Amino acid sequence: MVNSHVFSYINVLDKAADAAWLRNDAIANNIANIDTPGYKRQDVAFESQLERALGHLAYESMDDKVYNVNLNQLNSRVYTDAAEFSYRLDHNNVDIDTESVYMAENQIKYNAILDSIQKEFANLKAVMK
Repeated sequence: MVNSHVFSYINVLDKAADAAWLRNDAIANNIANIDTPGYKRQDVAFESQLERALGHLAYESMDDKVYNVNLNQLNSRVYTDAAEFSYRLDHNNVDIDTESVYMAENQIKYNAILDSIQKEFANLKAVMK
């Protein structure tokens, strides 16, 4: 990460891209363990941390919020989702259809984040000309 406020959006988008990559790994792991007895699906917590980090700031504009966000609070983490829930006899709670939808959704998010990062760098390049 670059420690300049010029790169505030890029730094936040970088954290979001890391979280999406980690979520892709978690979903792939869920799919790989679909037949493992007792396995519980995993997911990544990031969006709620981003919302909390941006929502607790009293600034008026999104630019000010992103400028003042504490990047150390935006750490994605893997957690076990619905650990007590199981609808199968082997106590596995992974559903292939649900995981496939989550995978597609996450790929769209990841591509959008990368596109946004690219546009931020294009904006910086245009300003430097």
